[in-house]
Formats: sequence, C-alpha cells, structure tokens
Amino acid sequence: MIEARHLRVLRAVATTGSFSAAGRELGCTQPAVSQQMKALEASVGTPLLVRAGREMRLTQAGEALVRHAGTILAGLTAAEEEIAAIAGLRAGRVRLVSFPSGSSTLVPAALAALRAAHPGTRVSLEEAEPPRSVELLRAGDCDMALAFRYEGATGAEEWEDLVVRPLLTDRLVGLVPEGHRLARAGSVAIGELADEPWIAGCPRCRGQLVEVCEGAGFTPRIDFATDDYPAVAGLVGAGLGVAVLPQLAIDSLRPRGVRTVELEPAVRREIVALTLPDLAQVPAVAATLEELVRAGAR
Repeated sequence: MIEARHLRVLRAVATTGSFSAAGRELGCTQPAVSQQMKALEASVGTPLLVRAGREMRLTQAGEALVRHAGTILAGLTAAEEEIAAIAGLRAGRVRLVSFPSGSSTLVPAALAALRAAHPGTRVSLEEAEPPRSVELLRAGDCDMALAFRYEGATGAEEWEDLVVRPLLTDRLVGLVPEGHRLARAGSVAIGELADEPWIAGCPRCRGQLVEVCEGAGFTPRIDFATDDYPAVAGLVGAGLGVAVLPQLAIDSLRPRGVRTVELEPAVRREIVALTLPDLAQVPAVAATLEELVRAGAR
C-alpha cells in the first residue's frame, strides 16, 4: 500500500535531486529519507530511483508515480480539510426521519436552533412512522429517527442496539365534536365512548386504540381511518365520530368545531430520538440530537 508520507518524500527527492537535500526540505535526516524510499519501492515492487553521480534520478516507474502524486496529495489535502470542517461543524449532513406530529412540532424548533448555531450543517427530512423509521435507520438510509412507543404496549420493539435519547412523554387526548354530550367534561373514561363511531389514525395508533378500548371492555366501531391528523379533526368537527390523538398532534393543529377531553385511564407514548452508536459520535448528528432534546424540554 502506498502511503501519503512516502509520496511526499518521493516528490521532495525528485525536486531536489538528493536524499540529503530532500531531508533538509522536509526537516528530517538523510537516512530517514533513504528508509522511506526503500519502503515505498518495496510496496510498489520496483525501483523508483537510481543514483547518477551525486544525484538521484527517477526511473520510468518513479516518473509515473511522481506524476500522479500531485493529484493524490491534493485530493488528500482536500479530504482532510473537508473532514476538519465537518468535525468542527462548519459543514456536515444529517438525514432525519420523523413521524408527522414530530415533524410539525419538535423538528422545526430543533432545526432552527441548529441552523443558527451551525449554519454549515444541512439536515434533510423524510417522514415515516415507526417501525418503518427504525428500519430505515438500521438499514443505513438515515442518520437519525424520531420514534415513539406506547407505555405498556404489547409487542413493543427493542432498541437495545440503538442510542436512545428521550425527548418527552406525550399524552393522548380525546377529540369530540363541539356539541357532543361530553364536550364540556374535564375528563372522560374511555368506556363512556363505547357506543360512538370512531375515526382512527395510523396503523400503530389504530392498534393501540383497539387495545385500550378492549381493556375498557368494548371494541371500537371504526368508521373512518386516516393517517392525516387534520382529516381526523375535520371528521370529528363534522360530527362523524370521536377520536384519540396525541397531544403533539393537537399542538400542531387548529381544529375547528372540536373539543379535547382528557382520557381516563391515561394513555401515554414516549417520544425519542434514535441513532446508531457510531453515528452518535459524528459531530453534526450529536448536535442535532442535543437540539431535539432541548426542543422536547420546552
């Protein structure tokens, strides 16, 4: 394998014409230059220099290697400068995947703060619900994923192989039409909604809804199902049913014609930022994680 330090010595010998002159230029001894040239010739398997009187001359192989050395060393210098910029957060890229209510609440505040502190760091955003977002992370298709899991949910996925940064605990709230009999209630036992038509959300949230309702002794009659939170609020506002949404989703909406009520027993989900252990050491990823933690604490 050709080492960059050997290429630098070879170029110095070619420029100065001798080991001793090259040593003076590089700040090392003549024997050190000789040893490095021997190591380089051993790695390429052919002589690169021949002695002609007091001077060292390049062989045909040496001329070819010197010709390429400039491009190689310039590329290495550019790479070193780029890596230094990334490590110093003057540059960098983070691929973030988030579920919709996280995208509209936590992500904007975090990315605005990140841009203000580190304007050279670029973040791309794609939306996916867990477990898909976690699959994308493990497959290397993103650098970080916002995800959630419900407290006490059966079959919750394991995250032991990931770096898990808790952001907040999000409580689910009931959504009823403004004229509903329970619209003015401070809190509502979910069993009181047993006879209502329901509007359900994403597949995971739908499964959690069914599990909670069955725990209260009934199976919900789901008339509508949509992943779109404004659509859920619109259907409830039109009097077509009731729903359960995360507080984060309510915070990102301005629903008309609906009222929110606290549900008993409380249903909560843990919101987290996930990344791989090696990625957590990348400065841009670490900085993004910290801003998401701050956004969750607000």
